[in-house]
Amino acid sequence: MMEVEKTAIEGLLIVRTRVFNDARGAFFEGFRADRFAAAGLPTEFLQDNFSHSKRNVLRGLHFQEPNGQGKFVRCVSGAIYDVAVDIRPGSKTFGRHVGIELSDDQSRGLALYIPSGFAHGFAVLSAEACVSYKCTTLYSPADEKGLRWDDPGLGIRWPVQAPLLSEKDEKYAPFREYAAAIGQKL
Repeated sequence: MMEVEKTAIEGLLIVRTRVFNDARGAFFEGFRADRFAAAGLPTEFLQDNFSHSKRNVLRGLHFQEPNGQGKFVRCVSGAIYDVAVDIRPGSKTFGRHVGIELSDDQSRGLALYIPSGFAHGFAVLSAEACVSYKCTTLYSPADEKGLRWDDPGLGIRWPVQAPLLSEKDEKYAPFREYAAAIGQKL
């Protein structure tokens, strides 16, 4: 069983997977093509990624252009605050974001589907977190881009203080510069 919940941004979906718990632990189906297809989710993923991070690490906000990636994101260990920002030119929700806590809480079975055209990032809330995400296209270093994680124009309320960032993530430009570069008015 799988339930799909729409968010305030078209195409960005919260996916709840039925979790079977018993004395041994828990089990759920992380991907099943027929159920993904029935829910309107992609069924072809070309790359699986896995990250392990420490508390207060913030990764993002990343995206690829023009070779965009859709991502199906799940926190398999620990807890993260996951954020997706709509950067689709002409979108009614351009520049808006959705943030959700994803964790290994076996009773919830939550994941987030982020279509192509979104910047994505997450902050680690637990001592450590492992995140797994399936991508609809291959990683392309030449297409890799990002937005400033703490841009006040985006208004993201990250639940971490003094995050640990990569050098690359510290140097990304603000959202307004990205919008101007693609001819999108704010």
